[in-house]
Amino acid sequence: MKYFYVYVLHSQKDKNFYVGYTDNLNRRVEDHTKGKVSSTKNRRPLKLIYWEGCLNQNDALGREKYLKTAWGKRYIKNRIKNYLTG
Repeated sequence: MKYFYVYVLHSQKDKNFYVGYTDNLNRRVEDHTKGKVSSTKNRRPLKLIYWEGCLNQNDALGREKYLKTAWGKRYIKNRIKNYLTG
């Protein structure tokens, strides 16, 4: 079975989050950290701070869109509050 992943990266440079989805989490995070992704290459270094697995691409895409909303950002901050304060 193929899984899809929604992930959140934290930019150590600008302190902002990046939300994306992929079918290969390890490869995609590596692409981000090596500067191969145009939307994050100038925001490195990046750290993977959260991810969720989904059973299909549509669910992952929907979850990504939600996590980019104000409610979704609030959800992320609540889930990772120990990371943010620690």
